[in-house]
Amino acid sequence: MAAPREKPERRPFGRRFLTDPARLFQHNAWDNVEWSEEQEASARIKVEENSSQLLPQDKQEEYEVNAKRYWDDFYKIHENGFFKDRHWLFTEFPELAPNRKQSQNRDSVHGDSDKEESNNEGLGSCENGHCSLETMAENQLNLTKSTPKICTEELAAQKYSDGDYPGSSASYRILEVGCGAGNTVFPILQTNNDPGLFVYCCDFSTTAVDLVQNNAEYDSSRCFAFVHDLCNDQSPLPMPEESLDVVILIFVLSAILPEKMQCVLNRLSRLLKPGGMILLRDYGRYDLAQLRFKKGQCLSDNFYVRGDGTRVYFFTQDELNDLFTTAGLEKIQNMVDRRLQVNRGKQMMMYRVWIQCKYRKPATPQL
Repeated sequence: MAAPREKPERRPFGRRFLTDPARLFQHNAWDNVEWSEEQEASARIKVEENSSQLLPQDKQEEYEVNAKRYWDDFYKIHENGFFKDRHWLFTEFPELAPNRKQSQNRDSVHGDSDKEESNNEGLGSCENGHCSLETMAENQLNLTKSTPKICTEELAAQKYSDGDYPGSSASYRILEVGCGAGNTVFPILQTNNDPGLFVYCCDFSTTAVDLVQNNAEYDSSRCFAFVHDLCNDQSPLPMPEESLDVVILIFVLSAILPEKMQCVLNRLSRLLKPGGMILLRDYGRYDLAQLRFKKGQCLSDNFYVRGDGTRVYFFTQDELNDLFTTAGLEKIQNMVDRRLQVNRGKQMMMYRVWIQCKYRKPATPQL
């Protein structure tokens, strides 16, 4: 009897590879693009140049104090039209829909890819320093016109005060930190039909939570959206420690002051059940967005302020590994996604660098 064939390891982040330079502009994006030493050296020089002049300390403090206002303004301007719904999540993070077949995940991703190919020539466009993973898209979230019921930090604490907290009867609990307008939350609710699922989502911005709660897809029996400042250790959460199966951080950690990142991850780690995971996708060092910053926008090493007052950090794999392991988590995945996006109309090439991580809380406490 022949030995069973091993399943080939899935290549990360897509399967469209540029093997013939003559085909460069035949598609909007190419996966797993290797950089030459010269290209990396050029990127390093650009970063040295744009970080040679730091913003004065008083200005930096102003951006920290007013961080919430800047994100509120961002969502007031863009509402839910800046990012597309993130259906690619279920291929890269199958933990978000454990019962979904992998073939369904692949079909979903290829379907989205084909739609982007035909409709979105501006893939990877940047606006005011925000270079999105997904391009600007038409409004895909149907908003109701009812008045929102914002769940503030105080209300979140009251819900949990007697032990009967939102989602307490659920068997699988997911928290998304920095939920924005719901481009991750709603695809999860639509895709994961597990009756035991409960999704929490929070954001620093009251305006963002307003958008989520006013969405026609928002179902308070399966979801709880609330305003929360994760950097504030004293701000209450609606769930107890060791109650979550998954925490999602999609382009969120990079918006936090670097000195506060460790405390944030320590706190999130305490919320995980043993065996629970944090899933992260964020900006990598020398991403297009970093190279486009001008002198005078740098706050500290690899940390910048955009024109709209929001801030962003660009990570290395080692930096993220140190943050997660210090928080007591063990590495499952820590990978760089280097992608070449092209604008066929303008004959432009855009090199994107993202990092994707999965870190798990040990099933038994580490000694």
